[in-house]
Amino acid sequence: MMVAQNAPTSQTTPAALPPSVFTLPHTAQLEALYTIIRDKETSRGDFLFYSDRIIRLLVEEGLNHLPVVPKTVQTPTGATYEGVGFEGKICGVSILRAGEAMEAGLREVCRSVRIGKILIQRDEETAQAKLFYAKLPQDIAKRYVLLLDPMLATGGSAIKAIEVLKEHGVPEERIIFVNLIASPEGLQNFCTTYPLTRVITGWIDEGLNEKAYIIPGLGDFGERRYCT
Repeated sequence: MMVAQNAPTSQTTPAALPPSVFTLPHTAQLEALYTIIRDKETSRGDFLFYSDRIIRLLVEEGLNHLPVVPKTVQTPTGATYEGVGFEGKICGVSILRAGEAMEAGLREVCRSVRIGKILIQRDEETAQAKLFYAKLPQDIAKRYVLLLDPMLATGGSAIKAIEVLKEHGVPEERIIFVNLIASPEGLQNFCTTYPLTRVITGWIDEGLNEKAYIIPGLGDFGERRYCT
């Protein structure tokens, strides 16, 4: 006899969650997927497969936050259908290197989508996030941007990435930041700096440890993804 399980309880929901933050629906299926990718014994093949499933869900949710306009089409039956279409063009921007893992999920749902890349690393002298490389679509200022990075710990890299996008003419409110796991500290830091940018996260964890690692987290996403 099957026994119904209660809804997942490991999701952390800060009392004062910023209004620009949105999470995936808290389902048993989603928690099962996160349980697999958090497990240190999970094989690389399973880590890839199940993290890709979550990424696809996140990208779909991110697209839900894009504005639409009315659009009328004719169906094969000769009838008219009053629907909607996306208001403008979109592009993805991944924060290297872990963010590249999310590009395939975006391409699966957005055909021929343009994707830019930003490399941000910690400056050992200043301990601040520093831009090392940026390759972005020339017309990015006219597009809505899905910023891709699986982990939001302190928020330093994401904040720097938004700064770079704004320098290239992208309005803050036209950026949607998509990530798998976020810390409450990182969310607060990010949303205080850029309150108009929406954040789509799959799971909010307990917090950061003394080394600024997300707890319970899943380890280094890039290392587990690329086996380095």
